[in-house]
Amino acid sequence: MNEEKKYKTLIVDDEKYARGDLRELLSLFPTIEVVGEAKNIKTAIEAIEKLKPDLIFLDIQFPGETGFELFDKVDINAKVIFVTAYDEYAIRAFDVNACDYLLKPVNPDRLALAVKRIQENRERQIPPGISLTEEDSIYLQLNYKYYFIRVDSIIKITAADHFTEIITAKGLKGLTNKQLCEWDECLPKSSFIKVHRSTIINMNFVERIERGANYSYHIIMKNIEEPIAISRRYASQIKKKMTP
Repeated sequence: MNEEKKYKTLIVDDEKYARGDLRELLSLFPTIEVVGEAKNIKTAIEAIEKLKPDLIFLDIQFPGETGFELFDKVDINAKVIFVTAYDEYAIRAFDVNACDYLLKPVNPDRLALAVKRIQENRERQIPPGISLTEEDSIYLQLNYKYYFIRVDSIIKITAADHFTEIITAKGLKGLTNKQLCEWDECLPKSSFIKVHRSTIINMNFVERIERGANYSYHIIMKNIEEPIAISRRYASQIKKKMTP
């Protein structure tokens, strides 16, 4: 019989009692092995580099800083479950992201569901009916690393089998397990448009549309060298959007 994978787990929270309570709850799960705790971003960076955890429970609010800052300061190759006491803006963002989140005080049943998702290697999908704004940040796994990406920084999304490839203005490029239909449903229609059945672009990065041979069209995007082929049908829609 194969043993279940144990997840080396790090708890990051500035409140000692909150860390203790979560550690106690996690002790009920045989697959979770808490290997360390951190009380701020500095000690979290040190713990991640030393312990190389598989799973991180990360608080959002710290004195003078936020949990978001951790992603800019260290490479995280772990699943992350966010823990928050309030912050409605964060909760809304996490509702549409690949990670999970827990509200304080942590509900044992909700924690069990989060752990189950980790064990089954299932990420939360974008729920139907959710609409993103350009100011939203989404938490995505790209090429086995995790990033916070602002919606308005996404230049292009292309279908790639059961995945999609994303290119951002900051030079990030990689595959994520979100499907194109999910993106098409939740991205803001004011700036994102389908130019092909397998491609969505951000209109804010369009430089121009050019006509090629045989009535073909292609679009030139900022920060992307290769032109993107589009059909005549989509070309007319884009021209309408580009017309003041």
